[in-house]
Amino acid sequence: MVLTHAATRDGSHVFHNNLTNKYLLISSSGSVEVSPTFPQGVTQDEEPEVISCLIGLIRLKFGSYIIVGTKHTVTGKILGNDIASIDGYKIFSLGNSNQARSEEKKYLELLNKQLHNATLFYSINNQYDLTNSLQKQFTVQGLKIDERFWWNKFLSDPILPYDNGFEFVTPIIYGYFKSHSTVFSGKSLQFALLTRRSTSRAGTRYFRRGVDVDGNVANFNETEQFFTSDENHVYSLLQTRGSVPVYWAEVNNLKYKPNLAISSQPSLEATEKHFAQQVALYGDNFLVNLVNQKGYEQPVKLAYEQAVSNLPEKLQEHVHYIYFDFHHECKGMKFHKINLLLDRLINLGYTSDNFFEIDLNTKQVIHLQNKIVRTNCMDCLDRTNVVQSTVGRWVLQNQLVKEGYITNIAQPFEKIDPRFNLFFQNFWADNADAVSCAYSGTGALKTDFTRLGKRTYKGGFDDLCNSITRYYKNNWSDGSRQDSYDLFLGKFKPYQDAVNSPFIDRRAPIFQLLPYLMGTSLLILLAIIYYPKGSLLSLKNLVLIALVILFNFSSFRFISKNGYQFVDWPKLVPLDYLKKEDVYNGNGKSVGVKYEKTDQFKGLSKKKN
Repeated sequence: MVLTHAATRDGSHVFHNNLTNKYLLISSSGSVEVSPTFPQGVTQDEEPEVISCLIGLIRLKFGSYIIVGTKHTVTGKILGNDIASIDGYKIFSLGNSNQARSEEKKYLELLNKQLHNATLFYSINNQYDLTNSLQKQFTVQGLKIDERFWWNKFLSDPILPYDNGFEFVTPIIYGYFKSHSTVFSGKSLQFALLTRRSTSRAGTRYFRRGVDVDGNVANFNETEQFFTSDENHVYSLLQTRGSVPVYWAEVNNLKYKPNLAISSQPSLEATEKHFAQQVALYGDNFLVNLVNQKGYEQPVKLAYEQAVSNLPEKLQEHVHYIYFDFHHECKGMKFHKINLLLDRLINLGYTSDNFFEIDLNTKQVIHLQNKIVRTNCMDCLDRTNVVQSTVGRWVLQNQLVKEGYITNIAQPFEKIDPRFNLFFQNFWADNADAVSCAYSGTGALKTDFTRLGKRTYKGGFDDLCNSITRYYKNNWSDGSRQDSYDLFLGKFKPYQDAVNSPFIDRRAPIFQLLPYLMGTSLLILLAIIYYPKGSLLSLKNLVLIALVILFNFSSFRFISKNGYQFVDWPKLVPLDYLKKEDVYNGNGKSVGVKYEKTDQFKGLSKKKN
């Protein structure tokens, strides 16, 4: 299928599917029409250009916009179907969209931020459903797209009534996909890895935590590992990750470790909803909890264990909790001790033959996966990535033995074929980076172990750099990144939710100006040092230097005491743990706003040890 796009003189847009020879017209007013012939009365303003895919249509506050993918790279195949990443995009306005308005520009900036940062994948010609696992595609009758992972569902909604066969709009996932074909032990094989990010409770590291009232958890991802043998047998392994399903938060306060708060609001009903859904979708859940049992993370561990222990008996039969103190067990870079976790899984009934298998020659389903490992650490990123890749390696080894690629199961996997092991480890490390960038804004930590099978000092230094970058982004730039998620996914609709502009800064002047004053004073200090008037040690210069240092010291103390007021908070969708309170002067006149934790999150909190 080749899709072309052209703008018209009246601000409308025409798309042509050369495979079905149909035309899609999106008029300047936003109406949609599909016809077998070129729309009448429409004059093209330019020559049609080939595009990669149509992502969708979005209405902001003052206008509507079409989003298309303009460039793509095929990153591999599933069952012979090409899967591609979207590498370029364009946003076209419909008619006169008042883009010059400052508020509309802000929305467009957020839209561009989401499209620029997201790792989006689609099936060329819509031949493969990336939102559903291989097992569901071969075992569920009348299977529909899984809306949990359909990233452009909101953008597709205006077009779908006229394009329910997906001849124009393309279902897209946010995550990771790559495949590789090779020869191993004299036989061909194909390996692939795919991750789907959930649209529910989606967002950034500190602004989306825990569970919501509907049982959706933050940073939920479904990862699927594929292996196709030379006998045309396809194996699939599913794993999931997701935030601890209780009401909790880490409230940014400009300190390296935010204030960890467990809500006083009971979360049992939400936790039960979450696990009821997970068991219905995946079968028995093996919950691998990797948070620390002491210090800062301890309240999250205790809250999780209390939630699981209070689940109804009918659910507890299908939920198996495993605690593994990752940092304690693997301290000193002894990451091989993760094998202790595999022993725990086996003892609880999760074995390495738990996967989906189908013979494509006969279309016969040979084996079903009815158990899943659900892994979490605090962020469901770094420790989680290491454990998930270890489970994937363990199960793949069993599959390779079953297909005759390996004859000596006692031989360590990493020594079987270094070239095969290299791309296996790099696939999982790249997947870790993709998931981490989406949530924390940087690549994952500890990927040296995932790539090399061991921890290195260079990897430790890279982790330090990533941790510093995370700190900056999580405090001073993630608010707008969270807004970009909420806008793209339709959690905030400007045309109905924004009576007044949400981008106006209503904080008191001291909070708005102080960072700029500090920056200016530091520039003055540098000017005095590099270009002193007379001797640097003259009384006048020393007094100025002392005043600048005293001002910045006092300012740092003020900022530290009022950290909540300087964080880049999201502006579109309110956070469940934060509230904005109006500040009044003595005459009862509003002079600004300040940020405070909500009452539910004020009581049970823990600062860094």
